Order: sequence, then structure tokens, then C-alpha cells
Amino acid sequence: MSAAIVSLSNLRFAWPGQAPVLDIDSFELQAGERLFLRGPSGSGKSTLLGLIAGVLEAGSGRVEVLGHELTDLSGGQRDQVRADHLGVIFQMFNLVPYLSVVQNVVLPCRFSKRRLNEVKALGGPDIEARRLLSELGLDDPALLSRKVTELSVGQQQRVAAARALIGNPSLIIADEPTSALDADSRDRFIELLSEEARKTKAALLFVSHDASLAPLFDRAMDLSEINRVKETA
Repeated sequence: MSAAIVSLSNLRFAWPGQAPVLDIDSFELQAGERLFLRGPSGSGKSTLLGLIAGVLEAGSGRVEVLGHELTDLSGGQRDQVRADHLGVIFQMFNLVPYLSVVQNVVLPCRFSKRRLNEVKALGGPDIEARRLLSELGLDDPALLSRKVTELSVGQQQRVAAARALIGNPSLIIADEPTSALDADSRDRFIELLSEEARKTKAALLFVSHDASLAPLFDRAMDLSEINRVKETA
């Protein structure tokens, strides 16, 4: 392990007009580390990921990701850091409904020259997208040209994972990414995330309420260990 790839200090966050959701004195994720973060529904897990991904702004404190102090950046600058360096599997997938499966997966390469250059070395965006999809069990050529709205929830979840992984991100953030998968698909999914992270020496922050997954990671912790707000709405 080397220097921290994510570092939080004195982090506080509350939605407007509501009680605080997060109150974290310190937290670090090391480069190359695979961390399982557990917490029940409503504990602030997705909010924390949103802050690390730069989607949300902290009320106070510091959020440093890959050497970028996100609290000092504009919204557009945070978006570029995310596009260049983060692969995010959102809980609601956030797929583009009118695009095909492959078009959704290659989308990050349209917003990041760094990620585009990474996949060019692997044969190009389409080839790398199809490789990732195949690894995730989506290798039917007819399926890959369909709009994502024609897929099952479990298939959409795997498309979202392939999109996050393309272009060798330095940090992979996964928010309840196995909730729609059966046990076999879930285990293969986590195996692929770990394989891709190891290949590129990326850090993996995996969030779930399912404590049984914890042994599959380098380190496991409960959000309550760092968050002084014990209950949230």
C-alpha cells in the first residue's frame, strides 16, 4: 500500500433543512486497496459515495481524491476528475435509455481523453466494451445492440459495471452493485471487479448491506465505525 487515494477529514454533511447525515473525523482508502463498506439502509452510505465521487458537496471538511481537493473545485472540475479517474456503479445505474448496450459502456471515453487513450491501447472502445461485457456474461451479439431499456434489471446492472470499468479508472466506486444478481452472477461480478482493479492497481470501494460479502475484500468496515451520526432518515 502507498499513499491514500481517498482522504477525508472533519467531513460534515446534511441535506437542506434536515439533521446531519455524516459526521466523519477521518477516513482513508489506500491505492490498490479493496475495501468493503457495510451499513444498513439510511445510514449514509450512498451520500458518502456521492461526496467521494464529487457528485455532492461537503458542508464542511476536506475531501481529497487522487490528490485533488474536491472542496476547492468547481462542479465542472469535479466532473472532470470523475470522468478521468473514477469508475462509478450507481445504485440506480444511470444508464442512457436511448443508447445501446455498447454505446452506454463506451460513454466515459467520450468525456475523457485519458480513458479514451487507455482503451485505444487495448484495441479501441468497442472492443474493450465487448470484452468487459463478455466477462460479465453479456456476450450475445444481438443483445449488445439493444437499447438498455430492453434488458432485465440484472443485465442493466452488469452494463453499468462495464461502463465503470472501461478506461482503467484509478478508483472504482460500487454502490450496492450486486443487489439484482443471483449468487453465481454476484460472485463472478465481484471477481471481475477485483481482477480489473488488480490489473490496473485501482482502489475499489464496494458498498453493500450484505455482510456475507466482506471476506471477499482486503478490508471490511461498518460505516458506524467512522460516522458519529448513528441514525439517519
